[in-house]
Amino acid sequence: MKSSTNLKRRDFLLTVGLGGAGAAAVFVGGKAVPTLKAAEDTRAPGSGYRLTEHIRNYYRTTRV
Repeated sequence: MKSSTNLKRRDFLLTVGLGGAGAAAVFVGGKAVPTLKAAEDTRAPGSGYRLTEHIRNYYRTTRV
């Protein structure tokens, strides 16, 4: 009986922890995200760094 009580307590704590993490994700995810302005590229195509949609998506997913 004692081991089943410990398992119930662990399940409860796991559920509370996951619920808190989910609530935090909803709270953080609800913030307005500023948009990035596209810089005008005056260089020749294919030379150097370019801010593309793929890179914008990467930057968006790495925000804390």
